[in-house]
Formats: sequence, C-alpha cells, structure tokens
Amino acid sequence: MTQQKQQGFTLIELMIVIAIIGILAAIALPQYQTYTKKARFSEVVLAASSAKGLVDVCYQTRGAGVLTACDTATEIGLNASGAAAGSHVASVAIAETTAAITATGAASVDSVTYVLTPTESNGTLTWAQTGTCIAAGIC
Repeated sequence: MTQQKQQGFTLIELMIVIAIIGILAAIALPQYQTYTKKARFSEVVLAASSAKGLVDVCYQTRGAGVLTACDTATEIGLNASGAAAGSHVASVAIAETTAAITATGAASVDSVTYVLTPTESNGTLTWAQTGTCIAAGIC
C-alpha cells in the first residue's frame, strides 16, 4: 500500500497569512497617505520659496533697511497667479508692510497655509516659518 503525500496548505495556514496581510495593510495605508500629502505639499513650499527669493533680491538691491520697499507683488516682480499655477497651490500672496509671504494649498493638501515672515537683522533678512500643518512634522 502506498501512502499519498499531502500537498497544499491547510485552511488555518491560509487564514493566518490573510490576517498578517490585513494587519500590514492597516499600518501601511495611513503612512502612504501621509507620504503623498507631504509630496503634494512640497509644491506649496516651492511656490512660497520663489516669492521669498524675489523679496531677498529686492532687499539686497535696494539697500539694507528698506524692507518696506519690497512688500508688494509689484515691487518685487511677483507674478502671483504664475506662482500659484501648480495643481496643489491655491494662492500666493505678500502682505504689505511686513512682506510676509503666504502660500495656501489646494484641497488636495487640506487647504493648509505656509507662511514665511522676514525679519531685518544687520542688513540681512531672517525668515521664520509658520502656518498650519498637514500632519505632525509636515508644515
């Protein structure tokens, strides 16, 4: 009499594998969503950075101590609609008298704001970042 070898997996082995895959997916999916929002938010940061560069150039070319001469889009040569042309950027604006740059994200990044505020110090500008955050550590 010959004995047949068992081939395949038992039902309990398959159920354990499916449970492990479910647990891994439950952990990985929120991490992936945060990662994609962070990638989209980098477009908002880039839009604000272009305006920041224009303010820096204006401040240096007009001489130290004249930040008020660089606090409107016209004075720095900012094309606000062009800066906000990205699909994840709603708007880019500069505040008069403070030259604070506010970039607002689109709905794809929860309409968060990214604000860069300059401070004059010894003929140079120091920038402070504020605004709302997408998730912990992503501002």
